[in-house]
Amino acid sequence: MSSKIEEGQELMRQAEKSLKTGLLKWRPEYDTAADCYTKAATAFRIAKSYDQSKDCFLRAADCHKNNNSWFHAAKCYEQIILLCKETNNLLSVEEYAGRACHLYQQHGSPESAASALDKASKVVEQKHPEIALRFYQRALEISMIEDSSRTAAEYASKVSRILVKLQMYDQATDALRREIGINQQTESYGQIGRLAVALVLVQLARGDQVAAEKAFKEWGNCCDPQEVQTLEMLLQAYDDEDPDTAKRALASPFIRHMDVEYSKLALIVPLPQGLPNASKPAVIKNATASYTSTSMEASKSGGNEGETGGYAGAQNDEDDDEGGLC
Repeated sequence: MSSKIEEGQELMRQAEKSLKTGLLKWRPEYDTAADCYTKAATAFRIAKSYDQSKDCFLRAADCHKNNNSWFHAAKCYEQIILLCKETNNLLSVEEYAGRACHLYQQHGSPESAASALDKASKVVEQKHPEIALRFYQRALEISMIEDSSRTAAEYASKVSRILVKLQMYDQATDALRREIGINQQTESYGQIGRLAVALVLVQLARGDQVAAEKAFKEWGNCCDPQEVQTLEMLLQAYDDEDPDTAKRALASPFIRHMDVEYSKLALIVPLPQGLPNASKPAVIKNATASYTSTSMEASKSGGNEGETGGYAGAQNDEDDDEGGLC
């Protein structure tokens, strides 16, 4: 390892010598210096002297920029991103990825710019998905400017999935609709059908059943028969407030085999609460009889007597009539 450090130090001395000017040398030799700094950075990296390696890559990038070699300067920044990964300094990745992307665009290589952002996203996505989201969004914008629909669809898919992973459902619905629009340009109708399923799940996760039904009506014609059957069963279960049927629909095989973010989303989608059962009044054993007022009892008894008296009077009238006839 010490031999590699000595090699790197010797290469740095050669680079510094190439940058010096004199009476017969009016302009620094940026190409030679950049090459020496790059080799020195590699030697320090092998020796695991990461700070010195990073410093050499930065110097090499400055030499390339002074020589208007934007592409090679961007490559140096990409090497620094790998050093950040090895040293677990992931928060610095965003700075150097932005520099590399800008230089690639300045060189006229938008594909390389988007690719640099994509590679940087993979470095930070596991621990810092919010940084990866910004990388993918910028890569998407670059691809849209260059009218590269298929590449844009890939980045749009990554944007949508990270938003779902971060549970930013409002933004995820907009991202999914944009992704559907990009896939319409390439006539990828099978992918549109799968995105329709994802959009329904996200709308249900937002608690917006009406928007979920609207998404199915709008894009359901692109779904496969199995997808249509499952979505119909799912939405009907929410209409009927049937949690068991909704749970069975969310556990269907094709949902489980969707992208990881959507299959995990199906596990946490709020289920319908179910209709409350009509409760019957409880019967209490040995309960006292219901209270009846004395005035009500008196009125009832008076009425009964009146009826009895009337009936007796009628009987006497009938007897008198019979006697008169006799």
